[in-house]
Amino acid sequence: MAPPSPVGGPELTGLPAAGSVGPVFPVGGVEVMLLGAVLAAAVCAVAALVLQRRVGWFTAATIAGFVWTVVVIGLITLIPASGAPGIVPAEGRLDTCSWDIGGPAPEGFWIFAGTQRLLNTVVFVPSGALLVLAAARWRAAWVTVPLGLAGLAAFSAAIEWTQLTLARIDRACDVTDIIDNVTGAVVGVGIGIVLLPVLRPWRR
Repeated sequence: MAPPSPVGGPELTGLPAAGSVGPVFPVGGVEVMLLGAVLAAAVCAVAALVLQRRVGWFTAATIAGFVWTVVVIGLITLIPASGAPGIVPAEGRLDTCSWDIGGPAPEGFWIFAGTQRLLNTVVFVPSGALLVLAAARWRAAWVTVPLGLAGLAAFSAAIEWTQLTLARIDRACDVTDIIDNVTGAVVGVGIGIVLLPVLRPWRR
């Protein structure tokens, strides 16, 4: 015979329910995302002030901006959208990513209008553009930019893997998201290349 459950149940004792997946995710919601974005912006601004003495204000700002956009991507994709979700039954957890390429995605987003796929693309555009503008000061940019683009693709894949592994963040792993993210990063790189003759970061 199994021992009796503690009085009050798991929600009062702090223990996960039987069959649930790991401990309760502690934070979530739009407020947490916005707070994280503001704190990251403050840290990146300080870093830009330190870097500008060595690389100039333009490159310092673009490097800090690139780092900030990557942090924001992590916040909006890995923080539970509707607050800490609580108990997630193990039987309801997905074991694999969805390979339904271009399949149905939820309409809209709780901050931005438009389809989820459009957001997944647009959110990586600033990172791609800032990557080019930050690297253009050095002659090795033709190597740095492709490596950075590959890094953004790996970052997208890592996000999806985390969404699959950590069921309590209440997100779904979808290979389509990776395709959309990489598409946005490539578009951003193209925009950055177009802006190079105008901004000429190597002269700043």
